[in-house]
Amino acid sequence: MSIQNDRYSFICTNSDRETYIMIEFLQPISAEILTVVNKLSPHQLGARLVLHTEKKFPNLEQLKLVIIGVPENRPNNNDIATVNLNPVRAELYSLFSGNWLETIGDLGDILPGNTISDTYFVLRKVCENLIKRQIIPIIIGGSQDLTYPMYRAYDALEQMVNLVAIDSKFDFGKENDAISARSYLTKIIVDEPTNLFNFSNVGYQSYFNAQEEIDLIEKLYFDAYRLGEVRNNLSISEPVFRAADLVSIDLNSVQSLSSGNLIDFSPNGFDGKEICSLSRYAGISDKVTAIGIFNFNNTVPESHLIAQIIWYFIEGYHYRSNEYPFSSKENYLKYIVPLDDHNEQVVFFKSNKTERWWIEIKNSLKNNTNKTSLLPCTHDDYLAACNHEIPERWWKAQRKSII
Repeated sequence: MSIQNDRYSFICTNSDRETYIMIEFLQPISAEILTVVNKLSPHQLGARLVLHTEKKFPNLEQLKLVIIGVPENRPNNNDIATVNLNPVRAELYSLFSGNWLETIGDLGDILPGNTISDTYFVLRKVCENLIKRQIIPIIIGGSQDLTYPMYRAYDALEQMVNLVAIDSKFDFGKENDAISARSYLTKIIVDEPTNLFNFSNVGYQSYFNAQEEIDLIEKLYFDAYRLGEVRNNLSISEPVFRAADLVSIDLNSVQSLSSGNLIDFSPNGFDGKEICSLSRYAGISDKVTAIGIFNFNNTVPESHLIAQIIWYFIEGYHYRSNEYPFSSKENYLKYIVPLDDHNEQVVFFKSNKTERWWIEIKNSLKNNTNKTSLLPCTHDDYLAACNHEIPERWWKAQRKSII
């Protein structure tokens, strides 16, 4: 399969059709943004990025993280609506990069297809190809239902997926509802193949969610952390991101005072510092392989905020400790804590390198009776076990392993 455009100097074979899909459906960086790039100093991020232009497509083998815009924003499959991502790029490119060694690319935009399904197909295939290559896609999106095709990208990897959403709402909908930013989670849960192992919500606000939805989260043994709980102690969310594969950020989880979003006004939510800290947690996680930032409303303050959220994710990525997966437990201290009256014991591991904690989970599934896995946790979980309290994350993980 030969690519006829002058900017592509290779022959795309059948084994590389997924790359062909990326090249065919990714719109190059606009001339407007390239003008901005030409004015930057060598130390600014935009001058260091490998860009998809009309003349050249980046060599994917050289990249570790890539930025992709998906301006899709049609509600409930109605007429196409888009957001302008150029202001986000202009702000991001103008930031100064840290002491980063890995090569970062910007592959341009996936333009909305004739139908929402067309956009989903391309985004899924692009993310699938990148994740297989161990390249992390950073998606700047329109509506948050784009999380669904990102999740479906993991189908080809034949793995269970841990999804974390920073969101004020759970985004459940009725089973027969058309997929939208307010209902995509239902589709993730019910659609086959069912690869979702765990869902965690960080920052939900109770008055935006029906009690039935809160009860459902508990019934499914998912994790949910109220906004006030996280803001009082941001570090309790770090283990959540350490266990995540895919992270989805709803900008509506940020208070309007910090985001500048007066369209969907919210007096409460995370502030700018907090949402960037959460993004850094996601970047530091050895396990996170894709992240999306959604529900951009075309405001200038949001452009600044998204740029800094991405900056902190990239910063976190460059501080990864490569502690996951565990090749050996020699670099960890092992703590065995008996739980009185429960005839149980809980095993913890503490890293000598980062002092982060893990808790051992017995896998009770068929044919795996002798296997265990390690779940990220906090020092407080260890202290709770020492006080004969069953850590909630341990209990939920144990329940999930036997259903």
